[in-house]
Amino acid sequence: MKSIKNILTVGLLMLSNFLMAASYETEITVAQDGSGDYTSIQEAIDACKAFPDERVTVFIKNGTYNEKVKIPACNTNLSLIGESAEKTMITYDDYFDTIDRGRNSTFYTYTLKVEADDFYAENLTIANSAGPVGQAVALHVVGDRCTFKNCRMLGNQDTLYTTGEKSRQYFTECYIEGTTDFIFGNSTVLFNECVIHSLADSYITAASTVKGKKYGYVFQNCTLTAAEGVSKVYLGRPWRDYAKVVFISCKLGKHILPEGWSNWGGTNRDQTAYYAEFNNSGSGFTPDQRVDWSHQLTKDEASVYTIVNIFAPVQPVQPAEPQAEVWSRTTN
Repeated sequence: MKSIKNILTVGLLMLSNFLMAASYETEITVAQDGSGDYTSIQEAIDACKAFPDERVTVFIKNGTYNEKVKIPACNTNLSLIGESAEKTMITYDDYFDTIDRGRNSTFYTYTLKVEADDFYAENLTIANSAGPVGQAVALHVVGDRCTFKNCRMLGNQDTLYTTGEKSRQYFTECYIEGTTDFIFGNSTVLFNECVIHSLADSYITAASTVKGKKYGYVFQNCTLTAAEGVSKVYLGRPWRDYAKVVFISCKLGKHILPEGWSNWGGTNRDQTAYYAEFNNSGSGFTPDQRVDWSHQLTKDEASVYTIVNIFAPVQPVQPAEPQAEVWSRTTN
């Protein structure tokens, strides 16, 4: 009887240890003053379970976190939630020349890089503080089904890099600023109710949409503003052939040039680019003066640019809780 009891005890201990090993934290707090679980964001991410069944949320208290942060592909279903967009800042100052890795140095300059799928961020400022010194990425997003809500992306040239031939990303109620090509890449992205702020006379977008892709960059209900003295800004230029950018129901400030779009110098990319507008407003909306290779959509043509169509067969939803599923599958 005693031996059976001992066996049962050992078995229960082994089961207990197994369950403890199988469990993981789903809520982690980062605070610089030591009141949380970690004092740095990267430490918290490194402690998160890889490929979790349940979403892991990292709450970040107000503070300026001077660190270069990477979310690897194994950290799926991860949320970063700041205490406030203005006071929770991730910042770093890498730029092309400091990286010194040859012609592709731009892609190593990020402050925050998201490689994981199903990432969610809210109430954060992501900044590259290098200044106007050339290419310097603040946010580099590779993952699919990534959402950014009420976040600020601050930088100069190449502020926001969205990439991944099959990746889809959603920015809602965000603020994005920069100088040249400060929103660039080849992923499918919907910008909803965002403020796009130009800091210099230059280009807003530099899309490199993959051939055959139905949607590239779509801006809906966004407001385009500019710093004082900025008066000659293009909506975009094609970084690669087949670039696609559409502005729908956006308010365009007077800094937007009448021609609207520009070709990439020395190329014929204007022949494959698809640049279009519908129902825009503001003094920067001059449809009769746009370049002849751009498009003004009809109501029927614009009607296909819905959140369901753009992201099919999945779509982003506004989670009631940070831990909730961020994207839901649609029927089409």
